[in-house]
Amino acid sequence: MLTEIKLRSLRPRGALYRVADGNGLAVEVPISGALRWRYRYRFDGKAKMLSLGTYPSVTLAQARLSRDAARAQVAQGVDPSAERLASKEARVEAAAPVQTFRLVGEQWMARQDVAEITAAKSRWVLESFLYPDLGSRPIGEITSRELLDTLRKVEATGKLETAKRAKVKAGQVFRYAILEGITDNDPTSSLRGALKSPKVKHHAALVDPAKVGELLRAIDGFTGQYVTLCALKLAPLLFVRPGELRQAEWVEFDLDEAMWRIPGARMKMKAAHLVPLSTQAVTILRELQTFTGDGRYVFPGLRTASRPMSENTINAALRRLGYSGEEMTGHGFRGMAATRLNEMGWKPDAIERQLAHAESNKVREAYTHAAQYLDERTRMMQAWADYLDGLKAGGKVVAINRKAG
Repeated sequence: MLTEIKLRSLRPRGALYRVADGNGLAVEVPISGALRWRYRYRFDGKAKMLSLGTYPSVTLAQARLSRDAARAQVAQGVDPSAERLASKEARVEAAAPVQTFRLVGEQWMARQDVAEITAAKSRWVLESFLYPDLGSRPIGEITSRELLDTLRKVEATGKLETAKRAKVKAGQVFRYAILEGITDNDPTSSLRGALKSPKVKHHAALVDPAKVGELLRAIDGFTGQYVTLCALKLAPLLFVRPGELRQAEWVEFDLDEAMWRIPGARMKMKAAHLVPLSTQAVTILRELQTFTGDGRYVFPGLRTASRPMSENTINAALRRLGYSGEEMTGHGFRGMAATRLNEMGWKPDAIERQLAHAESNKVREAYTHAAQYLDERTRMMQAWADYLDGLKAGGKVVAINRKAG
């Protein structure tokens, strides 16, 4: 039998050893560290050991009481080790935060590797249309009916496209939760066809040559900020996506080589993109470089150079020139180029590659490298710039084609 005096006299040896007290209780003396109480017992024919704490935090009397309680459990057919583990897991589960739709949505947002503007739009949809009704609900308890009621509230305001986007975002959050083992249910899977389909709305674009010429002349007469003027002039020449243009960085340009290399991180499809620069584009960029070349962005914001131009700047400038949103948008320069270049005989694959479009069929999926059709695209971009000059001058313009030198 152990006593307090004997316990205080125990000293470490070259290896761990135990000193028995009785009825399965022993104190374990490690090479270093505090003495540890152990209760040895058999359950279902197997030898087991239960930790009862350390001495002197747990006194001899307290250790004996814990041993007696464990012995009573064994006598009743309860494994004290398994019971302790179950109790610990129950406490952990009770202390864990409820996996609400908002909590899981924030976890999903944190893992998105997308452009800042894309992330902002996702957050806007979640916070404006999904979190108010579903944010506090445990994600595993949300039903298809409950989600549909939320989406139809949005639909009832006439925002059909927004309701559709909210459904898509909700589905992405639910699928993330499934992958993380948080739930096994995606209520969006049964909502196909449950919402009204919004009418397809294409970006407004001018494609008539005479009207394109008028627009180019109007741009030349723009009296606003010089940086905005340069962006307006480059938009039709380069016909990249508005976000790719406004976030352009000087480090991406080689004006001597006449090439703009956009990194994949800034592209919609996350694939690097090459934009051959016409002589007209290079001239504009060299002039602009004397104004903004010391900074990071080609088109810095008006309030701070540490951020790029606002996403609304180009569209606002077009409105200032007298073009409504139904007539022309910043994105419309892509439609303008795509329509005219196809009509002028340039190879469709070269046009699509220059537009950095995702291809849907198996043949075109192979043409994903940034340099695909680069020679033809380089000729096309110069011919396109020359063609625009002709339209701007108002003279008779001969159609260009892909065989142009």
